[in-house]
Amino acid sequence: MSQSRLSTAIQDGLLVLPAGSITLMRPPAQYDVAELPRDDLRILHSFYPDVADWQGAGYLVTQDMTKTTTAIVILPRSKALAQAMIAQACAMADLVIVDGQRTDGVDSLFKSCRKRLGDLPAVTKAHGRLFWFPASDVFADWAAGPPEKGAHGFYTAAGVFSDGAVDAGSALLAAALPPKLPARMADLGAGWGYLSQAVLARTGVATLDLIEAEAQSLDCARLNVTDPRASFHWVDALHFAPKPLYDGIVMNPPFHTGRAVDTGLGRGFIAAASRLLAPHGKLWMVANRHLPYEATMSEYFRNVDIIGGNGAFKLFHATKPKR
Repeated sequence: MSQSRLSTAIQDGLLVLPAGSITLMRPPAQYDVAELPRDDLRILHSFYPDVADWQGAGYLVTQDMTKTTTAIVILPRSKALAQAMIAQACAMADLVIVDGQRTDGVDSLFKSCRKRLGDLPAVTKAHGRLFWFPASDVFADWAAGPPEKGAHGFYTAAGVFSDGAVDAGSALLAAALPPKLPARMADLGAGWGYLSQAVLARTGVATLDLIEAEAQSLDCARLNVTDPRASFHWVDALHFAPKPLYDGIVMNPPFHTGRAVDTGLGRGFIAAASRLLAPHGKLWMVANRHLPYEATMSEYFRNVDIIGGNGAFKLFHATKPKR
C-alpha cells in the first residue's frame, strides 16, 4: 500500500512534528497514523461509527477540543465545517496540519490559506494535498458559533446534513405521511429532526426515537424537537438494538461516503429497518429516484409499494419485515 501524504511528509523530512500532544480532527477510521506517536495522540470526533472504531483500536476519543501541540485537520465535505475546524485548530494548537482530497475542496482551501499567510509547505499525492503552518489568529472569522435558527425555522450547524435548507426528499416524505401513525415510532438517521417533527404532528404517536450517528446533528435536533415524547440516541443505526421493537419507522437514508455514492449505506438502513420493526411494523422511506433500492426492499419486506415521488425522489411504504 502506498504511503499516505502525512507519512510521506514525515518520512521525507519535510514535516517535523514538535514534541507534545497531537489531536487528529475528524479522521475516518482508516486514516494512516503509522508515523504518529500513539501515546501522544487523541482523536476529536462526533460521528459514532468512526468514534467506535477508534475507541475499539484503543485510542482516546473526545468531542471536546483542548489545548494541544499539533492539530491535524482532516477535511470534511462541508466548506463551512472545514473552515471552522481550521479556526478551532488555530485557537487550540501551536502547529496546524491540513489534509484533504481535491474532491473535498482542499486546493481551494489551500489557496485561501495562502492568501492570508503567504507561501505554505505542502505535499500533493493521491488526488489530495497536505499542508501546514504555525497557528495564526487570521482565521478567527472562520470560527463556527452555536447552532443557529435558519429561515426555515430550524436550528442547524455548519457541516450537518442539509444545513442550509430543508432537504427536498425529507419534505416530500413528510407531506406524504398518513394523518395517523403507529404508537412506537423511530426516525433512522434523524439528522436535525425535520422528519421527526412531521411524525410528532400526526395522531397516534406515543413515543419517537431519533436515531442519529452525528452528534452535532443530534445537538441541533434537541433544539428543534422539544416534544416530551421524543428520545435521542447517538448511535449507529446499522447496529442499534432497541427493546421493544418499533411499530413504525421513517427514514431518508444517507447514500454518500465522503463525496462518493455508496448505495450500500441505503441498503444497510433498509436491512436495519427490517430488523428494528416488529412483525406488524411499517416503514416509510424516501430515496433518490436513481438509486436502485427496489430489490433490497423486496429482500427485507414482503409488501413494498411506491406511494409517490417526483422527478428526483421516490417514496416507499413497506410492511411485513422478513426475519
